[in-house]
Amino acid sequence: MVSTSTTNDMITEEPSSPKQIPRLTRRLTGFLPSEIKSIDSIIPLKSRSLWTKHQVQKFTEGEDFQDRFIDHVETTLGRSLYNCDDLAAYEATSMSVRDNLIIDWNKTQQKFTTRDPKRVYYLSLEFLMGRALDNALINMDISKDTSKDTNIDGAKVEKDTAVKEPRKMIDSALDDLGFKLEDVLEQEPDAGLGNGGLGRLAACFVDSMATENIPAWGYGLRYQYGIFAQKIIDGYQVETPDYWLNFGNAWEIERNEVQIPVTFYGYVDRPDKNGSTLAPSQWIGSERVLAVAYDFPVPGFKTNNVNNLRLWQARPTTEFDFAKFNSGDYKNSVAQQQRAESITACLYPNDNFEQGKELRLKQQYFWCSASLHDIVRRFKKSKRPWSEFPVQIAIQLNDTHPTLAIVELQRILVDLEKLDWHKAWDICQNTFAYTNHTVMQEALEKWPISLFGHLLPRHLEIIYDINWFFLQDVAKKFPKDVDLLNRISIIEENSSERQIRMAFLAIVGSHKVNGVAELHSELIKTTIFADFVKFYGPSKFTNVTNGITPRRWLKQANPKLADLISTTLNDPNEDYLLNMANLTQLAKFADDKKFQEKWNEVKHQNKVRLADLIKKLNDGVDIIDREHIGETLFDIQVKRIHEYKRQQLNVFGVIYRYLAIKTMIENGASIEEVSKKYPRKVSIFGGKSAPGYYMAKLIIKLINSVAEVVNNDPEIEDLIKVVFVPEYNVSKAEIIIPASDLSEHISTAGTEASGTSNMKFVMNGGLIIGTVDGANVEITREIGEDNIFLFGNLSENVEELRYNHQYHAQALPTDLSKVLEYVENGTFSPENPNEFKPLVDSIKLHGDYYLVSDDFDSYIATQELVDQVYHNQKSEWIKKCILSVANVGFFSSDRCIEEYADTIWNVEPVK
Repeated sequence: MVSTSTTNDMITEEPSSPKQIPRLTRRLTGFLPSEIKSIDSIIPLKSRSLWTKHQVQKFTEGEDFQDRFIDHVETTLGRSLYNCDDLAAYEATSMSVRDNLIIDWNKTQQKFTTRDPKRVYYLSLEFLMGRALDNALINMDISKDTSKDTNIDGAKVEKDTAVKEPRKMIDSALDDLGFKLEDVLEQEPDAGLGNGGLGRLAACFVDSMATENIPAWGYGLRYQYGIFAQKIIDGYQVETPDYWLNFGNAWEIERNEVQIPVTFYGYVDRPDKNGSTLAPSQWIGSERVLAVAYDFPVPGFKTNNVNNLRLWQARPTTEFDFAKFNSGDYKNSVAQQQRAESITACLYPNDNFEQGKELRLKQQYFWCSASLHDIVRRFKKSKRPWSEFPVQIAIQLNDTHPTLAIVELQRILVDLEKLDWHKAWDICQNTFAYTNHTVMQEALEKWPISLFGHLLPRHLEIIYDINWFFLQDVAKKFPKDVDLLNRISIIEENSSERQIRMAFLAIVGSHKVNGVAELHSELIKTTIFADFVKFYGPSKFTNVTNGITPRRWLKQANPKLADLISTTLNDPNEDYLLNMANLTQLAKFADDKKFQEKWNEVKHQNKVRLADLIKKLNDGVDIIDREHIGETLFDIQVKRIHEYKRQQLNVFGVIYRYLAIKTMIENGASIEEVSKKYPRKVSIFGGKSAPGYYMAKLIIKLINSVAEVVNNDPEIEDLIKVVFVPEYNVSKAEIIIPASDLSEHISTAGTEASGTSNMKFVMNGGLIIGTVDGANVEITREIGEDNIFLFGNLSENVEELRYNHQYHAQALPTDLSKVLEYVENGTFSPENPNEFKPLVDSIKLHGDYYLVSDDFDSYIATQELVDQVYHNQKSEWIKKCILSVANVGFFSSDRCIEEYADTIWNVEPVK
C-alpha cells in the first residue's frame, strides 16, 4: 500500500522487507530477482497445490467464453440473461476478454520482474486508443501453446495446440447467445484520452511495443470528459462534455492501492538559509492531491505479451469537510474534492485565461510527478545503484508536455535520495529522450516565470541551476558569441514577461532529440533548434519517421481489404501484419484485371458503409447518390482543424468547382456535358477546432455553409456534394478512411511535422493529393511519384513568399479572387454577408501567412488531373492504389519502435 503521509520521500508501494509482504500480494505483483531462489521460500507446499489446482485459465473455446460471459452477466453485472441488452452484452464480452488479457498481463509483468531488463516508459499527455474490444479481439492470443510451460510447482505441463481467430470464435459464440458482435461493438464509446495525431501516434506505439515484446509502459492521464464532444448547430462547432465514462470502463483496472501524493505551491526550506540551491532542499507544499493509478492492458499481436498503459486520476487527500458541512458551509465542504478532481477533468483545459494556464501546468506536473515516483519506486525494488538508472530505464517524452519529468527526476535524486547535483543531472540526461512534433515557434510550449514559481517553487530553482550550468558550457565553447547565450537560454528574457522555454529544457535534459519525418528532422536542425545543433553537434539529433499499426488501420478498419490481401498472398495467418515488407508481392497483381475488380468491389462496399454512416448522422437523409456511388470520387480531409492544415484551401477549391459548374450550365451546357469536365464528387471534411481558435471555427462554419448551398442546388444535381462529419474520432476514422479515393494532406510546406493520417489513407488503398511536406516526402519515395498527386511550393521557398506578401503588393490569382468575391458577397452567408470576412482578409490584407494564394492555381490544376485519371483511366487509378499499398510497409509503427529501440533506447525485446 502506498503511503500518503505528508513527506514526499515516503512514497513506497510495498514494504522494503520481503518478509513483510503477504504471500498473495507478492504472487500478484511479482518477485524481486534476489528472492527467486526457492519456490518453498515464497509459497509453502500446501498453498502451492491449491494455487495449481485453482489457477485461473484463459478461455480458448467458444463454450469457455460463453461460460465466462454468463458468469459476468449474472455476478459482475448483477443481471440475468432475461435482462441482458446490447450494453450488458458489451460489458460482459469486454470483461471476459479482459480476463484473458489480465492472465497474460500478470505473466508478462512477472517475466519482466524476474528478468529485470531495461524498460521503456513512454510519457504522452494523449493516448487516442479508440475502441478497445475489437482491437483486443484482433490482438488477443487464445491459441494453446505447444511449448512446455512451468506451473507454480515447477512441474512441466504439456499444452495442446490450436490456432484460432478470436474475433470469429467470439462472433459465433455471441450469435449462439442471441447477440450480434457488430451490435455489441457499437456500444463502446471512444476513450476520451486524446485529441489528434499526437494521441493516435502514442496509441500505435504502445500497440507495437507490445507486439515487438519490448518491456514498456505508457503513462498518461485518465480524463473524465476527454477534450469535448463536437456538435454542429446551424453550421457552428459547439463544444459539449464528452461523457465517455458514463457507464464506466470495462478495460481499466482501478489500482486503489497505488496512490501517490503530489504537491503544489508552498515554499522551499533549507537548514542554512543562505545555502546553495544545489544542496538537498525541502519543499513545503501548501496543497496536496493524490494520483490514483488505473491500468489499461495493451495486448500484442501474435504474442501473449501484454504491456501496460497506466493512467492517473486526481483525488483529494480529504474529500469531505464535516466541520464546514455542519456549520452550513455546504459549498466549501466539498471544495477540496472539486479542486483536486478538476486536474484530470478534461484534456487540455482552455488556457486563454490565467486560471486555465495554471490548471494546465498543474495537470502536467501532476502526471509527471506521479509517473516519475512510480518509475523510481520500481527501480528501487531492484536494489541497483543509482548509476545504473539510465542503464535500466529509458523515458521518452512525447512532445514538450512531459518535460517537467526531467526536473522532477532531478528533484527526487537531489532532495529525496541525496545524490550530488551533478551526478543526478548526468543520470537525468542519459535517461530522457525527446520527440519534437512541430517546427512552428508559436506551438512550442512556454510558461511564465511568475506562474511557474508560484505553483512549483523548487522546480523553478532547479531550472535556474540547469540553465546556469548549461550557459556556462555554451560560453566556454563560444566565448565571443554573446547573442548565442540569449538565443539558446532556457529562460526567454525578451518577452514582456520572462518565460521558460520547455522545448529548450527538453533538449538540454535529453541525450537524444528526434523529429518524426525526414523533412521535419532537417527543418528543426536548420530553423528552431539550429543553435543547439551548433553547440551539441548534429549527433544529438536524429529522425524516426512516424508509423501506424496495421492491426488497427488495416485489419480492423478494413477487414475486407485485409482478407483480400491475405487470400491473394496465400497468407492465411496474416503474417504480413507483422512483416509489412510482404505486401510488396501485391505489385505483381497490379495489372491483373480480375484482381482489380475484386479490389474495386472492396472499395465500393467501403463507400456504401461510409454513406450509411453519413445518412445516420444526417437524420436518415441520403446526401450521397447511391445509384452512382461507384463512379463518385470520395475526396476526404479529416484531421484537426487548423489554418496550417489548410482546410480553407480545400473548401475554396470546392467553391471554385461549384462556380465553374454553374457557369457552364448558365452558358447552356447540359449536365452530361458538364459531368465530362467535372465528374461526380463528394468532398468530406471532419475534425475539431480548439475551443478558443476563432479562425478554425470560422473554417468549420464556412464548410457547413457551402454544404448548405451546394447540396440544395437542384441545378447541379449530384455533381458535387459536401459533407462535414461531426465528432470525428477513431471509430469514425475506421469507416471514413477505407472509403477514400483521394485524401487531402495539403498543409503549407514546412509546417506539418509528419502526419499519420496520410499513412492510414495509403494503407487503405486511397491516393493522396498533397504538398511536399511532412511524411508526404517519404511516402512519395516509397510508393513512387506516379502514385501521388503533389502540388504547391516547397518549404525552402516559404519564407521568401511570406516576405513578399508582407512588403510587396501581390496580385491574387484570378480564380481565387472570384472565389473570395463570392465568399465576401454573402452567397454562402446571406443573413450575415460579412461573416467570413476574417478568412478573406487573412489572405488579402494580412500577409496570407499560410500561402493559400500562392498554391491555389497549382491545387486546382492538380485536382483536374485527379478527375482525368479517376474518371477516364479507372484501371490505371486502381493500379496506382494497389502499388501504393504494396509499398506502404515502411510506415508500420513496428518499424518505428525497432528504430527507437536500436538508436535511442538501447533496449532489447524480452521474448
